Amino acid sequence: MNHNAPHKGSAFEGYYSKFDLPSGAHLALIICQVPEAESKPYMISFTYVPDTKDAAQVYQKEVWADELHMVTFSKDNAFGLEVPGIGYARWQADSTTEYSFEHEDFTFHAKTTTRTPWSSETETPEALLVHLPLPLHWHVQSLASECNFDMKLSSYDLPAPDRSGTATVHQEKNWAQSFPAAHMWLQARDGDRGFCCAGGQILGLEAFLLGYRSKDLNIDFRPPFATRVAGLSPFMSYSTSWEDRRFELSVQSSRQKLTVTASAPEGSFFSLSSPFPEGHRENFLGQSFQARFEIKIFESGWFSPWELVKEDVFEGGSLEFGGGYYPPAGSKERFH
Repeated sequence: MNHNAPHKGSAFEGYYSKFDLPSGAHLALIICQVPEAESKPYMISFTYVPDTKDAAQVYQKEVWADELHMVTFSKDNAFGLEVPGIGYARWQADSTTEYSFEHEDFTFHAKTTTRTPWSSETETPEALLVHLPLPLHWHVQSLASECNFDMKLSSYDLPAPDRSGTATVHQEKNWAQSFPAAHMWLQARDGDRGFCCAGGQILGLEAFLLGYRSKDLNIDFRPPFATRVAGLSPFMSYSTSWEDRRFELSVQSSRQKLTVTASAPEGSFFSLSSPFPEGHRENFLGQSFQARFEIKIFESGWFSPWELVKEDVFEGGSLEFGGGYYPPAGSKERFH
């Protein structure tokens, strides 16, 4: 819980919640602050994405709030993100989360009843790296939490199953002194199977954090293995192509290897804003909830060849291109 709580020395902090809704649609709710920014320091981003490959059907509202308060409730790291006149998100010491937002364009209430932490070995993808003074940190608070919710959108006819019911929410947090020059993000969950990955250009090198989960496998990769310097690495290779809406990554240790190929239809991407020192820049991320992931896992003895031990496919995953990997960054057109 302490990694999810406020980090007061950070230049920005952002909380991302992705809800898988009963109809097959998704909701992305982002609460982010750049407290020293000259313009647009506080953002609430609310994006409803129906189960379609046409991003033109997306409902999105980005609210630029005048205030956002991070309030500590107790010494056990319970805290809230309070936005006067609009609502709040609150995390209790047991990681139960409550969302309550009432805006003229949308109303959303939800409360979690369960939590799936990153793993039994470590609470966060960074493991011990989380204690280093890195310019950017990424934490996954829950891979899947069940929650009860109700929602209303102005000027949008929500399907009946998405007006109230039970959803599953994936929760993350970033805190940093600077946002990466270019990054990728992938996330998918299907029952007890899941994959989550984030990384890109940072500190003059390229690094990724990732984890694969299933009934029989619990695999993590992080630096130093998931690192590339000057485009070279004995352990990791990857390629990104916004033109093809495609990402490929291969990473290995001495005993395990994982490859992932991710792609999404061109018309399924919607844009999001990113935090920078001067404030939030609009349309600096392109994200799709219609991605297909193909994952292969290999194992090896110390001197034996790689043996394929697992193949997995996820449909309807999340795929994000950001910054330098997203050529439309900063353009006025909102959907791509």
